[in-house]
Amino acid sequence: MNYAHNISLETKWVPESSDTPLSYILELTNDGEHTISEFKLCFSGPARIDPLAKIDGANLDVRLSNHTQLSPPSGFELAPGDKWTITVHGLSYPLRHWSDGANTAYLVSEDENIVPVDVSPTQAIGNNEALLKGAARFPVPEKTPVAVSIIPWPNSVSIEGSRSVPQGLELQPNSEMSEAAAQNFTTLATRLFPVEGLVRDAAEGGFPVRFVDEKNLAPEAYVIEFSESDVEVCATTRTGFLYGLITLGQILRGARQHKKNFVFPTAGKIEDEPSHRWRGSHLDVARQFFSTAEVGQFLCIMAWNKLNRFHWHLSDDEAWRIEIDAYPALTEIGAWRGHGLVMPPLLGSGPERSGGYYTKSNIRELVAQADNYGIMVVPEVDIPCHSYPILRSVPELLDPDETGTYYSVQGFPNNCLNPARDETFRFLETVFDEIIELFPSKIIHIGADEVPIAAWSGSPQALAMLRKLAGDAVADGHAKLTNTISNHEGADEIDGSGAAILQAAFLERIQTFLASRGCVTGGWEEAAHGDVIEKSECYLVGWRSVETSASLAGAGYDVVVSPGQRYYLDMANSTAWSEPGAGWAGWSGPEETYMFNPTEGWTDAQRKQLLGVQACIWCESMTDRAIFDRLVFPRLSAIAEAGWTQHERKSWPRFKALAGMMPILYGNWAK
Repeated sequence: MNYAHNISLETKWVPESSDTPLSYILELTNDGEHTISEFKLCFSGPARIDPLAKIDGANLDVRLSNHTQLSPPSGFELAPGDKWTITVHGLSYPLRHWSDGANTAYLVSEDENIVPVDVSPTQAIGNNEALLKGAARFPVPEKTPVAVSIIPWPNSVSIEGSRSVPQGLELQPNSEMSEAAAQNFTTLATRLFPVEGLVRDAAEGGFPVRFVDEKNLAPEAYVIEFSESDVEVCATTRTGFLYGLITLGQILRGARQHKKNFVFPTAGKIEDEPSHRWRGSHLDVARQFFSTAEVGQFLCIMAWNKLNRFHWHLSDDEAWRIEIDAYPALTEIGAWRGHGLVMPPLLGSGPERSGGYYTKSNIRELVAQADNYGIMVVPEVDIPCHSYPILRSVPELLDPDETGTYYSVQGFPNNCLNPARDETFRFLETVFDEIIELFPSKIIHIGADEVPIAAWSGSPQALAMLRKLAGDAVADGHAKLTNTISNHEGADEIDGSGAAILQAAFLERIQTFLASRGCVTGGWEEAAHGDVIEKSECYLVGWRSVETSASLAGAGYDVVVSPGQRYYLDMANSTAWSEPGAGWAGWSGPEETYMFNPTEGWTDAQRKQLLGVQACIWCESMTDRAIFDRLVFPRLSAIAEAGWTQHERKSWPRFKALAGMMPILYGNWAK
């Protein structure tokens, strides 16, 4: 093959209709000057070709989740200007948005040389709308419903007057605690708004801000009192002072940038504290890697929104992202993707080696930064499922006599740690001991989601364990599931299955170990399978629906509400093809996310188990950071207000008027 080629790939989506079968069309065009032959086409993106799909024009050589390798018919040649058209009839789920399709591709020659391919966004046949990227703009209207710009909105705002807007704030701390808060706010404001000079001394026009240690306020509460000559911030803790300063900084920015709309008061008071103790955001760094600098800046944005829990999703089937001294292979193998590597290109990563992981030094730096901003970091290692890179990096964890294949909902084969092997628990106890040392929160999230119904069905060790736990009939029935294709649509409901019984035994043992180390165990809602984990030492994140979260709370679990329909920020902003993002749980625009009541219909008993709310940022479609900005903002602020502001005090017109003042991560705005 001549490698000086210009090759392009266009993909098209034709949904199924009464007279048209489902079609995913790939057109590879030779834009160069030489005929090419003896090659294979590799591509990846969120879309997954079903293993049972009918494919016209090509042979399916490799399919690992969303990584696909196709080869043309024998003797095929692609002349200059010609197209190779491939039509796939069968995907693991229908495409709903332009970001669903392939977003990276390359050719592999017979002698294993790589040829890059230009990839265009997937087109929906009959849809010519301009594709959207970047955060939607929420301009401040000519008339605003409130006189100060604050998100999330406080409990009580009673202010008067308007003075000439200060150039900045001169912080005058008078104790070790207020000194720390002042320094943390200064660092935060400088990182988010580096040239605005929100904090400055009197020589540069700084307006005096005095601090009062108040012993009777709640830990995250604060009071701000305005006068003609200064501002007074009262709090009981360092975090309370920080939140008061953030509110003051937001007021100042609004008054400086929109003098006709917002004021800097001369009198009055703001009294405030959060309505929920858990106000979180999750970030999936396994599907797409985010550098330490990116995570650090995201923590700044969380703090500006008064979010206080960072759920750090550090492992999944696509990658392992945390340094473990005892098992260097986890990062040597599991943190990197690329052609010819153990982990192939996935979700838009190209043929070159790409990825990364967080060293222990990186993690300590970020945990310390988060603590300065009142944020607790909760690490997640997703087990027993979603463990494909673990098992490829540490193959001795596998049952050596296991046969057959089962598949996860995302199309990964045999991706669950085996609950019947002592090696599994020796590995996990070693890994968790190293992780616990890094995270002073002493909360360890262990995932426990989406175990396939056929998991371990070909493992003699697991089947022997299941036989002891549930009897011959259950074990024999489970063994029959091996080599079946399941999990085409969403996560299987595995309650009562052999997989659920084995998972429950696994979780019980892991939680017992974590409790022995003084840790609380977190899990997704599936951790409740079998009702075996100790409720007093765990919490669950409900993601399927509010009803599921309410049911878990009714069963006595502490619950964080994060329903996919509204709080999963990978879901698109609307049903339009032109919007990026996922669609399996539906869609949720900023207004729908904001107006959502996470505990509607809950009983008083259920509300007692409510810890709070959490945004979940799953990153399958976020190779392009402009997609990140569009999907996350301003919906992150909408969820922050749901966690802080009392529901009856929420107002979409007010939020819409103020949302444009909040920072975004990458600065990508919709055109």
